[in-house]
Amino acid sequence: MNTEHISDALNLLDDDMLDEANALRDGRKRPNMDWPKWLGAAACLALAVCAGAYLRAGQSGPRPDPAQLPQLPLSTEVTEPNGMGFEGYLAYDVSELGSANPWTQDAKLSALPVYRNLKPLDPAGAPAVTPDPARSREVLLETAARLGLGPDDVEIDEEPELGLGFTARAEGVSIRAWGDQTVSISFDPAVSLPEGHQLGHHAAYEELAAAADYLKVQYKDLIAMEDPQADISGGDYTFYGDQMYSLALFDAGDGLVDTLLSYNFHRAAFFGDDEGKLFIIRLTNTDLSEKVGDYPIITPEAAQTLLLEGRYITNAPHELPGKQYVKKVELLYLTGGREEYFMPYYRFLVELPEEAQENGLNCYGAYYVPAVEEAYLTGLPVWNGSFN
Repeated sequence: MNTEHISDALNLLDDDMLDEANALRDGRKRPNMDWPKWLGAAACLALAVCAGAYLRAGQSGPRPDPAQLPQLPLSTEVTEPNGMGFEGYLAYDVSELGSANPWTQDAKLSALPVYRNLKPLDPAGAPAVTPDPARSREVLLETAARLGLGPDDVEIDEEPELGLGFTARAEGVSIRAWGDQTVSISFDPAVSLPEGHQLGHHAAYEELAAAADYLKVQYKDLIAMEDPQADISGGDYTFYGDQMYSLALFDAGDGLVDTLLSYNFHRAAFFGDDEGKLFIIRLTNTDLSEKVGDYPIITPEAAQTLLLEGRYITNAPHELPGKQYVKKVELLYLTGGREEYFMPYYRFLVELPEEAQENGLNCYGAYYVPAVEEAYLTGLPVWNGSFN
């Protein structure tokens, strides 16, 4: 099986996840990914235009007193990305970048929930809270059962380097339950898909769409979703002009907020090898059991005003070049392991003229403005010109 570029297809995985993919390469070195970090989960993005002071619907009752809710710190995942470069996307036009993000510019929301990260990582990427090995083992056996494997069908090994996680092995499959209950399933040999169905960074959008419909049915017990939706995200290009997409499934919830939470926190991602076969499934089921509260949010129009005032966070190596370069915006949660709280942000894609390529590709950097009102934040300073 040719897996030379698996880490390129898995560039959303944490460093420990990448180590897992490297192990499957028979010890071969992972390619250099220092610059830029082309994240595969690009946006279903909307123009930053919205009327009114707040998006209303869903929430009722008086506005919470800021003193009654914990004040939220800004993300360090954005400004300190562990030397992995900056979040940027190459495309000929920003319209090529997309995803199935359920948020749209006409969404009617006045508040969104914020959660405490119960499985945080320290600055070095190691678990800051000792994971529960019993729960990790339970998650692994539950996953094996959904694949039709009983306790007697698998060999289980404890792997402390996975954050007190476990690995279960059976013929043709390896299941790893990480300390945060994320589960990755590796197939050896890789699983062939029907003709016209492809995975991997070489797959075209139409091939991934066909694969999504097939995988919804083929792995319905594994993903355990009532109404799975396909998120074919990306559309950005490599330096060599190859367009890339990634595929994940998420469950349509009961209303926009539920669906938005599912889209951000509960996903099944599918990765292919260089032949387009199914190589890895990654199940993410973030623990959202500790809700901090429902926080008032600002409109994308108000967020753009803050953006133009320089009140944003970014790991892009350039100051915001001007309003005319602000191309698109989406609402999402930052879900990195080093986040203290999971809170919503507006992510603006900004064209960076300094990074334009000779082959006509433009570079779009990500600039973040908290969606939560400023009164509920520890501070929203003006960008100070520093980068990672």
